[in-house]
Amino acid sequence: MTDIRLVVLDMAGTTVADGGLVERAFAAAAAEMGVEPGSADHAEKLAYVRATMGESKISVFRHLFGQESLARRANAAFEKAYGELVGGGHVTEVPGARATVEELRADGRTVVLTTGFARVTQDAILDALGWRELVTLTLCPGDASGRGRPHPDMVLTAFLRTGAAEDVRQIAVVGDTSYDMLSGVRAGAGVVAGVLTGAHDDTALRAAGATHVLGSVSELPALLRGAGTP
Repeated sequence: MTDIRLVVLDMAGTTVADGGLVERAFAAAAAEMGVEPGSADHAEKLAYVRATMGESKISVFRHLFGQESLARRANAAFEKAYGELVGGGHVTEVPGARATVEELRADGRTVVLTTGFARVTQDAILDALGWRELVTLTLCPGDASGRGRPHPDMVLTAFLRTGAAEDVRQIAVVGDTSYDMLSGVRAGAGVVAGVLTGAHDDTALRAAGATHVLGSVSELPALLRGAGTP
């Protein structure tokens, strides 16, 4: 296995457990936009939200509501609702996530945390978990020209900003959705690892290009030391 120097970790579903807050925040955003709970339109939109877990949330709302002004209004309502839920103590770390990040760093690897949420929401999650000082860099789509997953932009921004790797093949991208896998593949990462603690299953992760599928992020340090198998 190529020597991995930079590890780009997703947050919700990979290192952070939010207990379904995305769907609860979507319900608040849908209400703001006049989508009737229990209606066929609500069910269709919720199904799309579930299918696109991992994608930049503003991109999801652009698809659902079309006009940019409507998408931004829906996204603002979503972020507000999610932030309030986070503030209520509804997020926890995926078991062993913090220890995993610390272990990766102890092995000499640089770790970057990424999300499809806006910066204000990402910061609320970091604050709720006490993770502000856990890594030196956190990224959201707004930090990467506004393009979130499945585009490779956040991975490549991590590569450029940290200077931790000399070659994109020295990057490991880890996440729980097919969008995470696609972003890693498109960035040329040497390891694209899916985890089974979030939205998508083994089949979906491998179909999107996962080189490895792990039970959880806690298995990552051993994999990167060469102990894992595809």
